[in-house]
Amino acid sequence: MTTRRKVLLVGEGNFSYSAALCQAGGDCVSVTATCLQSEEVARQQDGAEENLRLLKDCGAEVYFKVDCTRLTECEALAQRLYDSIIFNFPHCGRKSGVKKNRSLLAKFFHSCVKILAQCGEVHVALCNGQGGTPLDKPVREWHNSWQAVAMAAEAGLILSDICPFDRDKYQSYKCTGYRSQDKGFHVEGALTHTFTRSLPYTALQRVKMEALLERETVLFEIPEELSEYVNRDFLRPESRHPVRMVLEQLLRGLESDGPVRTLDTERPELFRNSPERLRACAPEAAPSEVYWIRSAETRAPGQDDGGPNGGQDGAARGYGLRPSLLMHVQEVVQHEDFRPGVLHASSGLVFRRAPVSRSGVSGAPALHQLLLVGAFPAESRPLLRLRRRLETLLSPHGFSFKEEEEEGGGEGAVNQVWVHLKGPSRVGRLAALPPAGESPESMQLCVVTLGLDPLALQLFSVPDWRLLWSPDPRFLEHFLPESPGPFRHFSVYPPAYMHDVSFWVEPDSFDELDFHALVRRASAGAVREVTLADRFRHPHMGHASLCYRLTYQSSDRALSRSHALGMQLKLRQLLPLHLQVTLR
Repeated sequence: MTTRRKVLLVGEGNFSYSAALCQAGGDCVSVTATCLQSEEVARQQDGAEENLRLLKDCGAEVYFKVDCTRLTECEALAQRLYDSIIFNFPHCGRKSGVKKNRSLLAKFFHSCVKILAQCGEVHVALCNGQGGTPLDKPVREWHNSWQAVAMAAEAGLILSDICPFDRDKYQSYKCTGYRSQDKGFHVEGALTHTFTRSLPYTALQRVKMEALLERETVLFEIPEELSEYVNRDFLRPESRHPVRMVLEQLLRGLESDGPVRTLDTERPELFRNSPERLRACAPEAAPSEVYWIRSAETRAPGQDDGGPNGGQDGAARGYGLRPSLLMHVQEVVQHEDFRPGVLHASSGLVFRRAPVSRSGVSGAPALHQLLLVGAFPAESRPLLRLRRRLETLLSPHGFSFKEEEEEGGGEGAVNQVWVHLKGPSRVGRLAALPPAGESPESMQLCVVTLGLDPLALQLFSVPDWRLLWSPDPRFLEHFLPESPGPFRHFSVYPPAYMHDVSFWVEPDSFDELDFHALVRRASAGAVREVTLADRFRHPHMGHASLCYRLTYQSSDRALSRSHALGMQLKLRQLLPLHLQVTLR
């Protein structure tokens, strides 16, 4: 038995749309139609009597004197949840300005979410130019539009679809109510905006983790700005996440030209600081890009929590979150399953302190990386062969390969090829190393690191790297076997808000990456981009003033103007507490 879809219509004029919907939907919809006017006034509109009779014959419910900004005040409406709530061409009446109509929309959205089903939709039809999205032709200036998406965000709703208003589908519909009069208005170019609920922004939580390093358990705390990137398991075999799908496609493509073996050994994301570990990550990551864990607690096997090796002992040794899988190359080579002539694959999370940026994944503090290691006869030119295999797989998707000489080259120097995406953005590296350990000199060790996240963004046309980490289930629904086709975003034309923050800094005491990390912490990742808008050095005092411009824009959640302002105020509170700055 098919469940009938419950549809509520508000702000009806002569009820022609409700009647047309009943006729088109048949037994699949249960219609409830409401209007603001009294029954006596409503029946005086042209065609209202006939439409009300048709609604009654179809079993629809009709209610009068229902204020769309106070829907729960109608007892009959407050007792149920609706799958769709439709408001066609809202208007405050007469010559109301855009501010009044924005307020009408905002109040309507706040009211309807109280009776909207969890997976329900809100449909709002607006005349051309009113909505304030790029689909309006012509596009009005933002301040002169109704800012429909921003008004919906105040109620936790996102714009999930926008399409031309389909008047032909409901041919008996007659638009009435022009300036509160019983006369029609033009709907050419009108658009229907479909809004859905979004997940709320929540405060970042402190996440405690543990890692086994050299038979010693290290307890540590992830920086707050990274809390949403850990324990997600996107790369597990049964995952349908796009980074896992890209990994599988890439390994299948590589297997067509030679054996590839996946090493399932889990390696800790934490590492103990040492010059050897840091040199192993060069040139992909610099020490300044490492997330250093300032305090950690260690336990030897069988030792209870809070033992003598904890606290300052862990802090003194120094730990960091791995910035590259390159630090695991020797572990792969020394693995019992390592075989010459085979390409060995390992994948996992890496972390890097990075500026907040909208360009690709260069602004991502965490990403998934693939490590490929293989020992091959040097005479077969394995690096060139591997490069050609990867070029065949990646070049059609916009990736390019550029050979570069490493500084300080000479005997034993590393031959390397960088993988680029859209110009200078580096997303991977191929390198040939001298023989390691007891390997014969005739063998050459080839090492490849490749970011899986930029591959997923490019192959599936995902517009924002932050979407890869979205907890909204609608993101992964696009990658199910029964959902073919390009990625279709469930939050379109999200509003953006700009805020500036200025402060004084002492010479050589300000680390810009610390500032970017604090921005992520204060905004829970809602800042899309940070740019240095102005810089001024005091001629006598010597200290400098920096002004940064922050662009708040969410990739998957409703972000209202008031919420963005609250995040900005939180940042201003945190800045003098965590950085040596003086706010201006």
